[in-house]
Amino acid sequence: MGMLPNMYRAMVNLPALLDTYNHGYALFRADSGFTPVEQEVVLLAISRFNGCHYCVAAHSFVADMMSKVPAEVTDAIRDGRPIADAKLEALREFAHIMTESRGCPTPEQAQAFLDAGYTEKHILGIILAISAKVISNYSNHIFHTELDPAFAARAWTPAV
Repeated sequence: MGMLPNMYRAMVNLPALLDTYNHGYALFRADSGFTPVEQEVVLLAISRFNGCHYCVAAHSFVADMMSKVPAEVTDAIRDGRPIADAKLEALREFAHIMTESRGCPTPEQAQAFLDAGYTEKHILGIILAISAKVISNYSNHIFHTELDPAFAARAWTPAV
């Protein structure tokens, strides 16, 4: 991105945390089995559920500028509305369910996700994304990370 995100400035206080985040995030991007658009759906859904103002803004920026996610998709996630595309909505909903249930979806919820065209590998990819997002979302909560100017146009405030 050509910048050092503010989020990293806090995480570097424990280099092992920053290394773990970067490693897990990179592996999610490289080997989750999701397209770049699907990756952003997962990362945004998790960050929104966790109420992370920083990551929702940052991933909205990445979605817009790098992953080329249609704005109506990112805006739906940010606003807590269903996505019009049925497969992406199934992905958003399952990422939300996995986060909310702390990895304990019902068998019916898991089957609905699989029936939407995803696989068990994708379920594991969501677990990897949740792991990385817990590190970044929680770090941002603790340090009240200031939003970088690059992400300001996509600032987001969690509903109270």
